[in-house]
Amino acid sequence: MRRRTQIVLAITFMVAALASGAAYLYISQLLRDKITAVQDAATYSASQLAYLAANVAPDLNDTRVDTNNPEAVRRGIAYYLGTDRDLNLMLESLVGSWTPIYDVAILDSDGKAILHSDLNLIGKKVADRPDFSIIENAGFRRKLRLIYSSPTLYEVRLPLLLGGQIFGSIRVGVSTIFLRHELTPKLQRALLLSAVAILCSLILAAGLSHVALGPLEHISRSLDTMTDGQQAGLSSGEESEDEYGEVSVKIANLGRQMRDAREIFSALKSNVDQIMSSLQDGLMLFTQGAKVVLVSASVERFLGRPRSELLGRGAKEIFSPGSAFGALMLDSFRLHHHVEQREMEMPNGRRVQISLDFIHERGAQIGALLTMRDAESARRIEDEIELSRRISASGRVTRGVAHEVKNPINAIVLHLQLLRNKLHQIDPDTSRHVDIIDSEIHRLDRVVQILVDFTRPRELRLEYTDLRLVLDEVSLLASPEAEQHRVKLVREFSPQTISVKVDIDFMKQAILNVVLNGIQAMPNGGTLTIAAYREEDAVVTEIRDQGTGIPANVQEKIFELYFTTKKSGSGIGLAQTYQVMQWHYGSVDFESSEGQGTTFRLRLPLADLRPAPLEEVTAVPADLSSQS
Repeated sequence: MRRRTQIVLAITFMVAALASGAAYLYISQLLRDKITAVQDAATYSASQLAYLAANVAPDLNDTRVDTNNPEAVRRGIAYYLGTDRDLNLMLESLVGSWTPIYDVAILDSDGKAILHSDLNLIGKKVADRPDFSIIENAGFRRKLRLIYSSPTLYEVRLPLLLGGQIFGSIRVGVSTIFLRHELTPKLQRALLLSAVAILCSLILAAGLSHVALGPLEHISRSLDTMTDGQQAGLSSGEESEDEYGEVSVKIANLGRQMRDAREIFSALKSNVDQIMSSLQDGLMLFTQGAKVVLVSASVERFLGRPRSELLGRGAKEIFSPGSAFGALMLDSFRLHHHVEQREMEMPNGRRVQISLDFIHERGAQIGALLTMRDAESARRIEDEIELSRRISASGRVTRGVAHEVKNPINAIVLHLQLLRNKLHQIDPDTSRHVDIIDSEIHRLDRVVQILVDFTRPRELRLEYTDLRLVLDEVSLLASPEAEQHRVKLVREFSPQTISVKVDIDFMKQAILNVVLNGIQAMPNGGTLTIAAYREEDAVVTEIRDQGTGIPANVQEKIFELYFTTKKSGSGIGLAQTYQVMQWHYGSVDFESSEGQGTTFRLRLPLADLRPAPLEEVTAVPADLSSQS
């Protein structure tokens, strides 16, 4: 039922109740007045008879009645009263003049009728009847029951005093039949009038309520229009002559404010959702009442529950006291204590760095922010930052050293050539030693040139390509080395296109370095698997060998420049791979078990998700495929 209808009905029924109450009071007062009038009339009639009887009572001293005999005196007075013409006339007139009066009687002290409107009862003892005061003192509904139930005779009694003594009584009988006959027409008219009044009040109340609440419908339409984002009501510049007009103007202004707020909120929500979906850290924003209002996409990985299931729920519904993490969170929310960053194990076994901060404004708490970060990823990022710092420091040192070494080498080569000419004239056999010195100096020069090239700024030539094609070319380049070491190359590619935006030459060189290392790690042969697949918003190249593995004590150093475990290695290959992956906003990590093999994973962003490229990066020449 509509609220407007409810209000109209409520007002209508309230007015009807008031009208019904007024009708009840009117009818009750009418009944009371009528019964009181009958009581007064009967009492007045009885008092008139008593007065007249006292005046017509004879003086028995002048009669033959023995005044010394009380019984004789009583019979004498009764005789005179019963034969008095005036009393008989008055008694007859009383019965005929008042409709509710059924009979009138004068009784002696023994209850025998001296005079009675029913002549058959004169001289006989008259039975007692209920007092009429029972009806007069009854409530409204009992009055009606007494009057409209079975016919009953009530009486009004007055004592008869003669000579200052009670001689008998005067009784006036009232019939409920006569009272009902006289009362019913008046009650019917009162009921009809009350019904008409109630009906009119209902119609009037309903009509006035409808008119008074009519503007609510227009206001409701204005609010609906405002909710739909359209113009509602009057403009702020229009004049209003009554309260309804003022309300319409306010609704219009409110609608404009809500539309503006909605546009701002929509834009803000879109930006926040975009940020939340791209964050690697898990963020959960709680209200003052510990209800979740904001969840980042990464939270699903940490808690193992979808975002839609977390939004709107309280801390007690999300965290379980059965785990250390859940117990810590519940205690913190209960005590409003901050949780400094610490590493904990989640219920799913994942190691996570967490922190909980309560947000305050003007001294009052308004919410809380829970931050979750993958501990392993955090350590890996720290290691990568440290490795980048080391490579950068090595690059700066290398550029300085290479510059200082190049000049002496050039001078040595020049003077060695002069020395060769002189020694050849003196002792031709010395040319063999000079040639060895010259070869070693040129080898040293190439090493210095490699260092210079490793730190030289280069520009990436990025282009869209299918990563599977790049891996096919790497497989072809590595095939001769694989055949030589009796290694079987296996390719496991996704059937779908794997689109990336890379510098193809650098990317081939980076992957080829890892593949050649894997082949060389299997001197007795084996299988080397090259796999490529999509993982969320990234592309993963996985290279698995069955070699000797990387010793645990050197695993943290393998991406450092010049570090190598091979006798003929230069320690540049993996450092170059790491550097190339950084240029492409990717990463490289590995898993290795001694005696079981090593798995390298090279991650790249998808082509449509890749950040803007750097204008200049540090590159390495493409002829270093066998230097790792």
